[in-house]
Amino acid sequence: MRRLPPLNAVRAFEAAARQSSFNRAAKELHVTPSAVSHQIRSLEEFLDTALFRRDGRQVTLTHEGEHYLAAVRKALALLAAATERIAAPQASGVFTLSVAPAFATPWLVPRLAGFQVAHPEIEVRLIASLDPVDFSKTDVDAAIRYGLGNWPGLRVHRLFPEELIPVASKALRDGPNPIRTPQDLCAATLLHVLIRPGQWSMWLRAAGVTSIDAERGPRFDTTPLALETALAGHGVAIADRRLVEEHLRSGRLVALFDATLPSQRAYYLVYPEYCADSPTVATFRDWLLAEVKAWAPDSVVPVV
Repeated sequence: MRRLPPLNAVRAFEAAARQSSFNRAAKELHVTPSAVSHQIRSLEEFLDTALFRRDGRQVTLTHEGEHYLAAVRKALALLAAATERIAAPQASGVFTLSVAPAFATPWLVPRLAGFQVAHPEIEVRLIASLDPVDFSKTDVDAAIRYGLGNWPGLRVHRLFPEELIPVASKALRDGPNPIRTPQDLCAATLLHVLIRPGQWSMWLRAAGVTSIDAERGPRFDTTPLALETALAGHGVAIADRRLVEEHLRSGRLVALFDATLPSQRAYYLVYPEYCADSPTVATFRDWLLAEVKAWAPDSVVPVV
């Protein structure tokens, strides 16, 4: 075997060289200054080389000490990195995500295959639900929620804000009562989502339309159900432009007007603070934020 110096002496040398003081190195290492001096002296004897010039309380590296310090720092960095790789828990196992159906079906589910290819060691379980998650009483690791982002006690990442647009089938838009202006909605069936009251009121008010009863029309539990009704040509839904892009691209739905209404609400990834260092949560979070940023570069914002 190669001759290796005592590790404690090497640590004392690196600390003293970095601090330019045996006393400060001793405080950092939680030992006495005499212990640091003894360790460095033993290292110098081992090397048969002076590493420091001592002038009272002042210490400076010798030429040999400067060269040795550079090698020591590289060696300690490599050792620390190898230790961290082995000691750090690996991302693996089951990751359970509660997600709003309006986000899951059009946006998340088509992308999950990419996550599974990149991370086959993680089994993702999706729970499509609108119910708030009590993380202390379930095995749910994280959730994707719609709202204002004010959930105390949770780590919150905004994914993208909502932009509301009225959508309908092309047949309905061009039918017996064609829809060309917002005022033409007076003859259309307005489709509502129960958990998102007031969306039509906000949009019509922003469009300057006051003669239409914004509350008339059937109500649905979820946005996907309202969109299915719109696809069938039975009414006009109001939805987030980003989450109906595939429908618009395929022509199954059309945006009735160019203008969109920015909303104060957005979609967020949330999880308890104590899960922030979980390898599975961190792996999914980093993947999700990267996907959103690639898809909508102006959307992702830092943790709030």
